Amino acid sequence: MIDDIDLTHIVAEQPHPLLFATVSGAHLYGFPSRDSDVDLRGVHLLPAADLLGLREPEETRSRMWVEHGVEMDLVTHDLRKFVRLMLRRNGYVLEQLLSPLVAHTGDTHRELAALAPGVLTSHHAHHYRGFGVTQWRLFEKSGELKPLLYTFRVLLTGIHLMRSGEVQAHLPTLVDEVAEAPAYLPELIAAKAEREHGRAGAEHARVAADVGRLHGLLDDAQHTSALPGTPAGHDALHDLVVRARLKG
Repeated sequence: MIDDIDLTHIVAEQPHPLLFATVSGAHLYGFPSRDSDVDLRGVHLLPAADLLGLREPEETRSRMWVEHGVEMDLVTHDLRKFVRLMLRRNGYVLEQLLSPLVAHTGDTHRELAALAPGVLTSHHAHHYRGFGVTQWRLFEKSGELKPLLYTFRVLLTGIHLMRSGEVQAHLPTLVDEVAEAPAYLPELIAAKAEREHGRAGAEHARVAADVGRLHGLLDDAQHTSALPGTPAGHDALHDLVVRARLKG
């Protein structure tokens, strides 16, 4: 399905240049279902007049459509907003920027990706910790497999990031990379492939203990991480935004 994505018509229809679009969501995380929609995320470039004038700029733009019978969801931010999010402890935008599932790219995308390591800090652990708590609450409320897999995915992403300095969002890869990952995760991933919304079918006490254990590992990994406490890429990112705006 991912190989069939053709954004040529979408790129041409954008009122302002689309700098990049990548696939996020379950396809990036490694547990799409047969009926999963395709989440596309990226960056557009507003003209300078939109930011200097009196009108509120359209910094975030979204579009949904159906292609080959699959629901497509495209959400993009203006370059300045996206970079500001990069400079915060926002794991979402870094995962989107560094996604290997690229639907549309260009020089600015490649330069942003090259600068991404400079914004990584030990405080990104807070993003993954908070996301893990939110998804766990959803799982306890619904009993569905999807939020449970999200819980494990974000905690393992955070642990791996703190230990290695690498943003890795693909759960099957994380199972191999993080030695403490629960051994039953491949079974849960296989079950998720059958349908988007279904019961977890996992023993609550067992998964609760493992989630608690991973929270502890994330805390330890943050405390011992070699990542800095503050981002270092502000000036280079500022220059990139200015250059792109002047060219655009």
